[in-house]
Amino acid sequence: MKRRSFLKAMAAAGTTIGFGPFFNCRKVTRKPNIVFIMADDLGYGELGCYGQEKIETPNIDALAANGMRFTQFYSGAPVCAPARCVLMTGKHSGHAYIRGNDEWSERGDVWNYAKMIEDPNLEGQRPIPENTVTVGKLLQNTGYKTAIVGKWGLGGPLTEGIPNKQGFDLFYGYNCQRQAHIYYPKHLWKNTEKVWLDNELVVRDTKLAEGADPYDPSAYSQFTQKYYAPDLMFEEITNFVDENRSNPFFLYWATTIPHVSLQAPEKWVQKYVEKFGDEEPYLGDQGYLPNRYPHAAYAAMVSYLDDQIGQLVNKLKQLGLYENTIFFFTSDNGPTYAGGADSSYFESANPFTTAADRIKGSVYEGGIRSPLVACWPGRIEPGSVTDHLSAFYDVLPTLCEIAGCPAPDETDGISFVSELLGQSDQARHEFLYWEFPARGGQQAVRMGEWKAIRRDLQNGLTDIELFNLSEDIGEQNNVAKQHPEIVKKIEQIMKQEHTNPSLDAFKMKSLGDV
Repeated sequence: MKRRSFLKAMAAAGTTIGFGPFFNCRKVTRKPNIVFIMADDLGYGELGCYGQEKIETPNIDALAANGMRFTQFYSGAPVCAPARCVLMTGKHSGHAYIRGNDEWSERGDVWNYAKMIEDPNLEGQRPIPENTVTVGKLLQNTGYKTAIVGKWGLGGPLTEGIPNKQGFDLFYGYNCQRQAHIYYPKHLWKNTEKVWLDNELVVRDTKLAEGADPYDPSAYSQFTQKYYAPDLMFEEITNFVDENRSNPFFLYWATTIPHVSLQAPEKWVQKYVEKFGDEEPYLGDQGYLPNRYPHAAYAAMVSYLDDQIGQLVNKLKQLGLYENTIFFFTSDNGPTYAGGADSSYFESANPFTTAADRIKGSVYEGGIRSPLVACWPGRIEPGSVTDHLSAFYDVLPTLCEIAGCPAPDETDGISFVSELLGQSDQARHEFLYWEFPARGGQQAVRMGEWKAIRRDLQNGLTDIELFNLSEDIGEQNNVAKQHPEIVKKIEQIMKQEHTNPSLDAFKMKSLGDV
């Protein structure tokens, strides 16, 4: 019997049986819980298990030590909304409905925070269609209780794109990624209800009061309010786990950390002030909110998240659920260049180039290569490392196989369950594909050791840059002229994988879009 048929049979019987050389051979009486944690703008090199030396991440490192670390895993896109669409639908950005950040500005003044808070019609991003097949719907239909806690970004509060219409029993957090730029918001959403918070409205890009001393920490007091959104989100996570201890559950924890603005709990900031020493303040000249200790605040945000992950792991152990839970940790795209975040200081994209045009918003490695840690006690070999080539669109078929449900035929992804379990029958991609209509219009293909990029497509430029990543991880030496046969093959891939977008905002005329 083929492995997928075997899983279907076990699902129908209400049981799952583990497999692989590192599996604890006892019978499991329910499907495994799935916890998928996605950080926001966390660089490939910002975890201890990926070589970070300044920021401490002991709990994520422990997941890696007890599981598997991927070295060639990629986001679905170099910015928030399209990456989330690829993750949810299993379709790469040449087929996905959402291919860029689309703030849906024809509705009105969508960047006016005061108006947006009062009028939910101005909140959120352009919605995915109601009939979209999502991983939430697939797992929900196979008996999982499903939750997304954090940032959604795939449809405003009054649209068909909201999480509760896309396969999630629980949604708590920011519907809108513009709102998520502030960690002390006036409101969050719980399902379809707006939850008002006793915080003052402080909008993005607010500067210090005139005449304030930028070296005086008290000058920044307005940027710390009563309710810190990540605290509230973690309460909802623990409540969801408590309420579903007897059911298989899928928790999609789409945290906003460490996306700027730089706002972190004081005890964590002080930890890094003591570690790093005094530093120059960030005054907001690159957008978002000022911060007295920007390096310390950024590190504090990452370590705060790491601490919450440790708390969740301990919670699941206390409830007896840990051994039947698979954990994933990744990031939606590469690190940012704005808002006081200092990717050079932390070597956030290491070993890739950290220049501003090579990280977030770029299809170079620093913009799309993401960490991926997977931990499944008794099933994944502790401390294992894989160079298996995979991307966000592989997550949907992977989670379907874990849950024992068939993946849709339309997916661009390939399940990597066999790789997780150390089996020899793992199917592999011939290539990975990306496109991104912003930043001048970009395409990229990864094919074995080769990486190809097109830039400035919106300006009619279609030349291909070609890099051999096995020799040039920093993508510094364009070898397209030396390998015309590789360029020709990749040109064909770029042509065949791009489909005409449904939305005008994502069209690129140089690719033939009409």
